[in-house]
Amino acid sequence: MTDDIDKDRMVSDAAALSDFNRQIVEEFRANAGKVGGPFEGSTLVLLHTVGAKSGQPRLSPLAYLEIDGKALVVGSYAGAPKDPAWVHNLRANPSARIEIGTDAYDVTARELPADERDATYPKIVEKAPVFAEYQAKTSRAIPLFELVRA
Repeated sequence: MTDDIDKDRMVSDAAALSDFNRQIVEEFRANAGKVGGPFEGSTLVLLHTVGAKSGQPRLSPLAYLEIDGKALVVGSYAGAPKDPAWVHNLRANPSARIEIGTDAYDVTARELPADERDATYPKIVEKAPVFAEYQAKTSRAIPLFELVRA
């Protein structure tokens, strides 16, 4: 995997994003949740959702951050003008399953309301400054979801 990811291509090319995500999932599962390349040292989660429109199972590898004792995922989509598909899936059905390392369990996703999101986002940026760049690229408020063990 290369450190040079064309994030704009990933947002606009579903096949490229699917292939990229498949490679991350394979590496994650082969290495007990660890991956290299641009995500080396990051904490990753594999998020299993149900498609909001299709009803089909969906799998998204995501970075997650521990903030104030909460496991949070960020719907940045690299600063694209729209939310990633997994955000729509969680809004339609907040019941999900996650894989962290070699552990897997069910969660309920809770979208942080605007005031809590606004208070938490600077803490996200403090741990992962790239999220400031993503927010600056878009006019939408990038959503945050807490993953609570079910």
